[in-house]
Amino acid sequence: MTDGSGSPAEVAREALDRLVVDVPDFPEPGVVFKDITPVLADHDGFTAVVAALAEHGRLDDGQVVDKVVGMEARGFILAAPVALALGAGFVPVRKAGKLPRETHAVSYSLEYGDATLELHRDAISPGDRVLLVDDVLATGGTARATRELVEACGGIVTGLAVLMELSFLPGRETVGDLPVSSLVTL
Repeated sequence: MTDGSGSPAEVAREALDRLVVDVPDFPEPGVVFKDITPVLADHDGFTAVVAALAEHGRLDDGQVVDKVVGMEARGFILAAPVALALGAGFVPVRKAGKLPRETHAVSYSLEYGDATLELHRDAISPGDRVLLVDDVLATGGTARATRELVEACGGIVTGLAVLMELSFLPGRETVGDLPVSSLVTL
């Protein structure tokens, strides 16, 4: 979505700057939570964000990724419309015990404790090219665990696209050589 006012990424950055709300001391004292729900409630802002994230699912050979994977929970909200925009499949990565069939599982540490993520074993076919989508890249644990899940299925992760990257945390270091695209870096 551009109306002559800039690239999809520029329009999305303006929407994020205008609509993301800082919530101090949530979920614990000293943390400033970035609330994206106003972005989701604003049709133009949400459309701009989806268009900008979808750009990262377009590959150098002119093709698009086969699957877009969204991590629970806010990643679902972003990844599903990105998949639709690309004409790709959407695959959810869930917390342990939430998926009804046989899964791959990876446990990892995150900012506020430990977690386990799961992915249906048949959700990604060997050779599928996969874009990971989430709201924030912070410590990188969720993205790294999700990449491991996709690769356990035989998928090829082409990159990670996020709304915001918290550059003062080790997210990029944690995900290693995974290409990261962030609409806003804080």
